[in-house]
Amino acid sequence: MHDPLQYEGRKVVVTGTASGMGEATAQILVDLGAQVTALDIKETSVDVETALTIDLRDPASIDASVAQIEGPVDAVFSCAGLPGPPFGELDTMLVNFVGARHFIEALIPQIVEGGSVGCISSAGALGWQEQLPILMELFARETFEDQKAWLEANQETWGWSGYLWSKYAIDAWVGWRGADLIEKGIRLNCINPGPTDTAMMPAFHELAGKEVIDSAIGPIGRYSTAIEQAWPLVMLNSTRMSYVCGEVLWTDGGFIGANSTGKQGGFGEL
Repeated sequence: MHDPLQYEGRKVVVTGTASGMGEATAQILVDLGAQVTALDIKETSVDVETALTIDLRDPASIDASVAQIEGPVDAVFSCAGLPGPPFGELDTMLVNFVGARHFIEALIPQIVEGGSVGCISSAGALGWQEQLPILMELFARETFEDQKAWLEANQETWGWSGYLWSKYAIDAWVGWRGADLIEKGIRLNCINPGPTDTAMMPAFHELAGKEVIDSAIGPIGRYSTAIEQAWPLVMLNSTRMSYVCGEVLWTDGGFIGANSTGKQGGFGEL
């Protein structure tokens, strides 16, 4: 079957394309024949149709980038992210969730009916449901500025790990906002990768310890590669997944299944 994922000629937008999963995602989409607009604070090495600079900590930068994207847009891949330290916890929350949310919402008017949005969360979001009352307070703030103000006022709640709280937020927001967007014919989903060998991994090892990170490896017995996470995201955003919306896809090498059934222990202390 030619072009089974139906990306040839489609207009797609990818953030975080300078490295890691975002770079791998952009390369796959180029190879599949999509018209790729790539965004990052750094340059991408992928031979995309359009490359734009964006700083997800700055709403003015986000709005300026969105203004340069010509619609209609068929699919959005939200791949940009920070690992936490050595970056500040607030910056991590802004890039990973608040800025990503602002970017996606600003693009929605250009996304076609039948289009899709795919985000990258983390297996570290395990248990996000327990944080839902707090997350709903954040979701109730619609503007970038109001969300940032809420984060600054409630840092004692989430400030111990901007990375994990940003991933809690993505998982919860996908279910919450996905229910609205599907009424417009737009699917919103995310993947929850397990430990992945990207440029972020040394920061995770430094922060939590390699033993803790390794405890989240599923029965598959190894870290994934960036391209092994990019392919599920590409497939999730494909028109072939037209009935999948508001979902979290665990791309964790079997960790959640083994953990849920007592085959494997949970995370260490983060």
